Amino acid sequence: MRVLTFFLFSILSICLFGQEKEYVTSSKTLKLMGTRFDITVVASNQDVGQINIDEATAEIKRIEALISSWNPDSETSLINRNAGIRPVKVSSELYLLIERAKQISELTDGAFDISFSGIDEVWKFDGSMKRKPTAEELEASIAKVGYQKIILNPADETVFLKQKGMKISFGAIGKGYAADKAKELLISKQVIGGIINAAGDLTTWGTKPNGDKWLIGIANPLSKEKIFSWLPIVESSVATSGNYEKFVIFDDIKYSHIIDPRTGNPSTGVNSVSIFNKSAELCDALATAIFIMGKDAGLSLIDQLPVTEVILVDSNNKVYKSSGILFESEPKP
Repeated sequence: MRVLTFFLFSILSICLFGQEKEYVTSSKTLKLMGTRFDITVVASNQDVGQINIDEATAEIKRIEALISSWNPDSETSLINRNAGIRPVKVSSELYLLIERAKQISELTDGAFDISFSGIDEVWKFDGSMKRKPTAEELEASIAKVGYQKIILNPADETVFLKQKGMKISFGAIGKGYAADKAKELLISKQVIGGIINAAGDLTTWGTKPNGDKWLIGIANPLSKEKIFSWLPIVESSVATSGNYEKFVIFDDIKYSHIIDPRTGNPSTGVNSVSIFNKSAELCDALATAIFIMGKDAGLSLIDQLPVTEVILVDSNNKVYKSSGILFESEPKP
């Protein structure tokens, strides 16, 4: 009987060993945080995959409710309404996000600044501009901007905007943060792989069901609809800032819609910046900052940061990259 039992157990073990679990990818495109999100997960079947996507969607909506400056009931809106009046007690999550945003501002010498939303719009990128703003107009436009005026109290977790009329918003960091949090949630639920793409700010984990790495395409400097190279992304994130669509030209100089919060002037000299790091939040913020800082200062900063890579295309469409970037010419089928 013992021999027979062992024999049957051996057959069962062999059968189970041979039945490798098959996985599929489930994907969905949604409008969240005012932009397009593409969520792809690796799951045991399509039904499970859709449940996972719904969970990620709920997390992104939670983040939006927390950080939206358009939602009058959000903590961010409460901070803005009390600018120049009083400090506002906020949740630990929002406090820490603002704290990290200020650290990035310091790192980039103010090229990244969440108080940028207080700037007056003296530049128009809808074709209506006939002249450049004057120096006086630019100075007035940035009067309510400055990350140094965001006062944080770690003991009470309060946020105070020193000047009336100041505003903060998370347009240059929020999508990356939401992608990170959705990824974190899915990993906690044992989702083995996926991509969360927030309008070009994306993060990945795991691999495709067949074991291949996730590939992302780097847009051609002359057209964001065309790809000039493919890059494998493993447990990492990427964000891109570019001037493909919104810009004005005065005296043969192309001015991007990406405004330097320190001067009120649009950025020049760079066509696109793609940042690679494990954190989508950091990629999101640095892509904007490096675009504003320009080629030399931007590349110098990236060289000093650990596990961070960059692809920068200047206004002459010359491509610069950090040492860790290796291009693949064609995607795998």
